[in-house]
Amino acid sequence: MSQDIDLVIHDGQVVTPKGIVEGDLAIADGRIISTGHPISQAKAQISAKGKLVMPGGVDPHAHIEQMSGMGQWNADTFETATKSAAMGGTTSVISFAAQNNGQSLIDTVANYSARAMRGAMIDYAFHITLTDITVPSFERDLAALIAVGHRSLKVFTTYNIQLDDAALLKVFQCARDAGALMCVHAENDAIITQAKEKLIGAGRTAPRDHATSRPRMAEIEAVERMCRFAEYLDQPVMLFHISTREGAAAVRAAQERGAPVWAETCPHYLFMTEDVLDRSGLEGAKWMCSPPQRQPADQEALWQALHQGTLSLVSSDHAPYRYDETGKLAAGPKAGFHQIANGLPGLETRLPLMFNEMVTKGRGGPEAFAEVTSHAAARLYGLERKGGIAEGMDADIVIWNPDKTVTYGTQDLHDNVGYNPWESTTVTGWPEHVILRGTTLMHDGKFFGTPGSGQWLDRTQLATKPIHSSKQKVLT
Repeated sequence: MSQDIDLVIHDGQVVTPKGIVEGDLAIADGRIISTGHPISQAKAQISAKGKLVMPGGVDPHAHIEQMSGMGQWNADTFETATKSAAMGGTTSVISFAAQNNGQSLIDTVANYSARAMRGAMIDYAFHITLTDITVPSFERDLAALIAVGHRSLKVFTTYNIQLDDAALLKVFQCARDAGALMCVHAENDAIITQAKEKLIGAGRTAPRDHATSRPRMAEIEAVERMCRFAEYLDQPVMLFHISTREGAAAVRAAQERGAPVWAETCPHYLFMTEDVLDRSGLEGAKWMCSPPQRQPADQEALWQALHQGTLSLVSSDHAPYRYDETGKLAAGPKAGFHQIANGLPGLETRLPLMFNEMVTKGRGGPEAFAEVTSHAAARLYGLERKGGIAEGMDADIVIWNPDKTVTYGTQDLHDNVGYNPWESTTVTGWPEHVILRGTTLMHDGKFFGTPGSGQWLDRTQLATKPIHSSKQKVLT
């Protein structure tokens, strides 16, 4: 091999999109240049004997340095969030550039870009969250931002930032015309409002009542409706955080009809049930998220949907709020569930939890693990050089020790949340060495990143194409 090699990883089991290759992995100029071929000389060498060599994790759903739909800033900056991500094996993230009411889209993206350029220590892209379509130049600015590489948009069907059906259809059509993927938080707001008001009227406002306040039918109805919108306009849609078996079934039915629909779920739906909210006082607030955790039958259905490909990937939906007056307890020590910020941290724990279940326990294996935590997200969101180990790809690599066992503690994460929702959970399989574009980012628990070293990921084209070949589907 004539090219100078910067780094070779020797003797690992290299998990590629085409299978597991035993041997060496060579890196030069931040890119992978060979897999499986013996390499005798390089500027630096790492032994991965007995280890699994995986692609860096791609987490396409994380809230970073952002205000929530309830009007509250989350706890993490780009610096703290991306450090946490890297410590858990994630090397690329898609977070949100969330529009404020009355704010232009150009200003929205500029503000979040400045934050990320200042602090991000892994590579990143944005979903543009659309909350106010009445601002001047909305359609023109949206088309311009899509054209320069912001190829995914986020909308809500609930909270005070929701768009009504007419606005949703307008935005879907804009995305269809300009070439962007629509990402949707799909819950029916009217159903949630009715359930919430009944509970508050009955004096049931503890965190445990949060699950009842967001009935499963709220997800089912909204998922089915968004699938029909996607089908009607032939507009690609990604449905976020599916939590119910009926929601997964609705996605599968839409896919079987030929609708351009994809969907994801999260570790807290695969490994937690609503019982996690049932704790004394407000302690259960730490685990409050929306949609809420469900039942064991839903967990099994979600796993089946992952194995079938109905659900394409597992994201963290990292939504960090401290358990104090700056976060979960901002409304005081006697707050009701309706006054408590929704979300829990997950950037750092997503991969070890999934590795433990899929690789260590055999619920899919190494290749399936890489698919749902790296490959699929990079492929569907158009991250062209991310998510896989192959020649020409960015050298984003994680070396996993499949035998290392760790039990999570109370405050052992590297975000700014101050608690670990997976405390006392034991995982086997641990990321020991994390490499971003050929450079060590973490090794044996020591972090080497610098703020601002992360790079923005330009997505030059829509990866999830409409099903129909014509520019505009004929609507009848």
